[in-house]
Amino acid sequence: MSELLFKQFELTRGNFLKNIEAITAEQASVQPEGFNNNIHWHIGHVLTVTEQFMMGFPKKSQHLPASYIELFGNGTRPSEWAGDVPSVDILRDQLKAQLGRIKEIPASMLDEKLKKPFLGLETFGELANMALFHEAYHLGQIHAMRKLVK
Repeated sequence: MSELLFKQFELTRGNFLKNIEAITAEQASVQPEGFNNNIHWHIGHVLTVTEQFMMGFPKKSQHLPASYIELFGNGTRPSEWAGDVPSVDILRDQLKAQLGRIKEIPASMLDEKLKKPFLGLETFGELANMALFHEAYHLGQIHAMRKLVK
């Protein structure tokens, strides 16, 4: 089962990367009417939340700047961005590197109990599945937004 989970990460992230590589920086910065965020935000959000779920960011992972929580965490939006915001290209490279780190997680960790349940999830494996669901959800948002910004 663990092998399937890690293959799903490769498939989902590969598809995510393929889709964002076809988007220009200008398209990524447009916030279509009816949406709270833009594609740029969605890319950073997936990176940040996956790092939180899979690596314990920001307490246990130093692979991303702590400022990503304020830029891309839950409840944030690009209209509130201040300071340096990483480009889509930087985020894309970080997504690729993150996939490599995810693939290095020992399969035995998937059975580990979380210190406290999160959204009804009790094991790290269940949290990993949530990370996949979350990424696929935001890929769907990006698909919809791409149609509006082209």
